[in-house]
Amino acid sequence: MIKVGLLGCGNVAHVIAKETEGFSIKACFDLMPRRAEEISKLTGAGSFSSFEEFIKEDLDIVVEAASVTAVHEFAREVLENGKDIVILSVGALADPGLKNELKDTAKRTGRKIYIPSGAIMGLDNLKIGRISNISKLLLRTTKNPRSLGIETDKKTMVFSGRADECIRQFPKNINVAIALELATGHDVEVELWADPDLQRNTHEIIVEGDFGNFYLKIENKPCPDNPATSYLAALSIITLLRNLEEPIKIGT
Repeated sequence: MIKVGLLGCGNVAHVIAKETEGFSIKACFDLMPRRAEEISKLTGAGSFSSFEEFIKEDLDIVVEAASVTAVHEFAREVLENGKDIVILSVGALADPGLKNELKDTAKRTGRKIYIPSGAIMGLDNLKIGRISNISKLLLRTTKNPRSLGIETDKKTMVFSGRADECIRQFPKNINVAIALELATGHDVEVELWADPDLQRNTHEIIVEGDFGNFYLKIENKPCPDNPATSYLAALSIITLLRNLEEPIKIGT
């Protein structure tokens, strides 16, 4: 059975801790000891507030569900210590220096970096963009203005441009765009909208290419215990972990 370590013990970790069929959580790390202890009570895993002690545990894979800062600080050390890693805060890889460093480290150590589908669907099929031409790749994300830290009384476009430009203004709202860029190998055109009447974060993906055209719309439901966290993102990690030992692999 896959032995998992959780790096970050917030809402996503709580969802994962309740759905451990097919894998076992052996260790959990958070800079706030109380949060790691809560996951420990749910799973029986060891709880750590020291990364140095956490990474010594016998683990096959570490799930990062913390922050972009955590990816910068800990991801390379996870790989160096012989463990695969799942990166949920994929916005960190908008930094080409970090992305290349982690890629080189993974190659050298023989480890894997997994990027879950997160808050969207269809990410696996978009990988065909690496072998077939994409002429248009647009991500239109709409959120309540509160989550963007702005005020408006009507639906308003707050950003239009490239993903690498968007991250400078809205660093906490770029994970989906970076995941799309990693999957396709193409730059993503981003539209970010604020809608005060919106109840669910919405992502629309418009793709045109030599293979055809498609439109995908995802309306995310929040986690049952926290409206700020995408339930779909948490479930995508659980599915990824369960699929690691599946003999039949589905999807591109």
